[in-house]
Amino acid sequence: MKVDITLSNLSILKTGKAKAIRFSTLESLCKALDCQPADILEFSK
Repeated sequence: MKVDITLSNLSILKTGKAKAIRFSTLESLCKALDCQPADILEFSK
């Protein structure tokens, strides 16, 4: 399965610099990785 995301946006997500993520992107990533959002997201104050 392919996730329609640019390499630069993937890098931003990977390094933790993203301030937001679209639900559709999160859903695509979870489907591709066979995981739940909580498996890849972390809450920090």
